[in-house]
Amino acid sequence: MTENVVHKFTRTVPRWLPRVAPVKLEDATEAQLSALQVTPSNTKVSDYVLVLAHDVESLAVRSPLFNAIMYDEGGLSRAERELGALGASIVNRCIYCAAVHAARHAQLENSTEVTDALFANGAEADLSPRDRAIFDFARKLSACPSEADASDMAALQEAGFDEAEILDLILSTALFGWANRLMHVLGDPVRRSDAA
Repeated sequence: MTENVVHKFTRTVPRWLPRVAPVKLEDATEAQLSALQVTPSNTKVSDYVLVLAHDVESLAVRSPLFNAIMYDEGGLSRAERELGALGASIVNRCIYCAAVHAARHAQLENSTEVTDALFANGAEADLSPRDRAIFDFARKLSACPSEADASDMAALQEAGFDEAEILDLILSTALFGWANRLMHVLGDPVRRSDAA
């Protein structure tokens, strides 16, 4: 079976191949097992989270923070948080995270229209004014945080965002500015070749 590094954005989530051996649950310490009790999806523990379990103190803080930023009620909608995370992941060229957030956005919206447009046309995609404001801000914040300024806050307010929604957008975008970089150094997105 041949595997290739993924080179383009898609909603098809590739497999993530870690460079560091993930912690095996059967070998995990009590502290690692405790930190692993809270996972972002609350379904299964991914290899990524099992790699992060090597730094148990960080993981014990990271997972609750992730859940609070991406899943708490109120503020920005879940789909819009995913769009902010997608904007960050595109800027950072994180193929894996972009696929995850694009797939979640499409699922939450019950439509692939936005992610199709972004993957086909990038920054020139035809988006609704609200989606355009989210995507543009996420891109700017991810490319150079110090360049996001009061005029960007004003543009978000003009697009109808309140303070809680703007904070959620900042947090979801910033979270994936950080997470993308961890994904890049800890492993690679891979897919099976069509011939496999």
